[in-house]
Amino acid sequence: MFRLFIFSLPIIIIAEPNILWFKEFNGTGEESIGHYVLNCDDNGFLQVGETYDYSNSSSKIFIVKIDSNGELIWSREIHDGEHNLGNSAIELNDGYLISGSLDQNSALIKLEKETGTTVFIETFDNGGTDAFEHATSTPAGIVAVGYVYAEDSLNTFYTEGQGYIMFLDNNGNELFSQNLSEYIDQSYRVEYVDHELVISGLSEGASDFKVIKMSLDGTIIWHYSYGGENEEHCFGMDVNDNGDIFLAGHTTSETDNWDTYTIKINNDGELLWDRTVGNPRGFNPEFIHDEAWGIKATNDGGCVTIAGTGDEYDEYSECNGEDCSDIWNAYLIKFNNDGDINWQKTFSSNDVSEETYDWAGEAIDLTNDGGAIIAIDNGQFGFLRLNNIQNILFNEFEIETPMFFRISNNYPNPFNPITNLKYELSNDSFVNLTVYDIMGNEIRNLVNASQSSGHKSIQWDATNNIGETMPSGFYIYKIQVNDLFETKKMVLLK
Repeated sequence: MFRLFIFSLPIIIIAEPNILWFKEFNGTGEESIGHYVLNCDDNGFLQVGETYDYSNSSSKIFIVKIDSNGELIWSREIHDGEHNLGNSAIELNDGYLISGSLDQNSALIKLEKETGTTVFIETFDNGGTDAFEHATSTPAGIVAVGYVYAEDSLNTFYTEGQGYIMFLDNNGNELFSQNLSEYIDQSYRVEYVDHELVISGLSEGASDFKVIKMSLDGTIIWHYSYGGENEEHCFGMDVNDNGDIFLAGHTTSETDNWDTYTIKINNDGELLWDRTVGNPRGFNPEFIHDEAWGIKATNDGGCVTIAGTGDEYDEYSECNGEDCSDIWNAYLIKFNNDGDINWQKTFSSNDVSEETYDWAGEAIDLTNDGGAIIAIDNGQFGFLRLNNIQNILFNEFEIETPMFFRISNNYPNPFNPITNLKYELSNDSFVNLTVYDIMGNEIRNLVNASQSSGHKSIQWDATNNIGETMPSGFYIYKIQVNDLFETKKMVLLK
């Protein structure tokens, strides 16, 4: 008599991220600083910022597009006058839209995807030194946010100014605009969510996180500030499928120096949790700066925050090797749905080379395979590719099988684009072997037939039942032999 035990268990795999590869690119300036990174629909990556010349205090917008392996596809430098900023990017169906500033005026630049060729450049003198920080696409067109009348006339990446929003058509023509200084000092991020806009940035006086919900006609629905007794600077924002809003930046409230500050609010602006986290390497906290710049919601209801951890040690005469790091690292923190830390990890130049120099995390985007791409500030545009950012959730069947069949782990795993699936039948049997995505949707049926006993092997070429190539990610393959079955998982990595 054979015994069959089948347990249906929800499996959550939580693993710390590891480096898959690192690439860096420089512009024509002495230093290039990336501010935003984008995981593109073609599985490549786009980073935007500026390349800077210290000799004449001038900068050019710098944009780099690479493929899924980190190889350069194209790069662009765009400038008008001496002070130019590239602040962020979004992907449209027919191009990339860059937000920034040209000659101290707000700018939107649309580039063709394949070559980076300019589709249009639109500039707007919205008042004083001004810039667009971010944009989003809506059914009515484009919405861009940023600041006007900046206190910093050099138009640096971070500057206090009056919050500003502009509504445009899809060709970059202004429809109408609003000064938001009554509510926000610098509007830094905007997202289109459920037919409304969510805008984040700095509160009046640049002392707290600030979030505004607005209708597409410019009507304020609600606005709230978040933070402690001292300063909080908000830079990153993301919204998950439930409408929960995640914000990241840094704080001096109840800390010895700057620490990362991450919060989660619901769609009505209610604070669900906030967390102050810093000093992962255990130096004297008086000298440590932990500055968060980006955040992405994850599939478990939590989020991942990217920061830099280091110090401005030359400002502290009492700082020595025991008290401070003397170097910056990229700093990544994973929070779960309740705001608890799943893990936190730092990455440095020593992880990819023998040289020691400053790294800092500036921005993050998630990839289709559960990993991430991070913009690293190391004096160039650094692209850091990681795995194991998001938890992998699915139902897996653990089976104690009789000797009717045995299936081996696929090889190679991870794979691109072909992997081998091997199994062994002890008796003539009817076999069904099918590949599913992690949501349980059938992708490809590989075997559905009666087979004789013996060793079997079949390849999967990462296509579905109609011949379409599948994206990177986790997949499940299930073998059913007569009335018995077993499942295993594999990773397609492009």
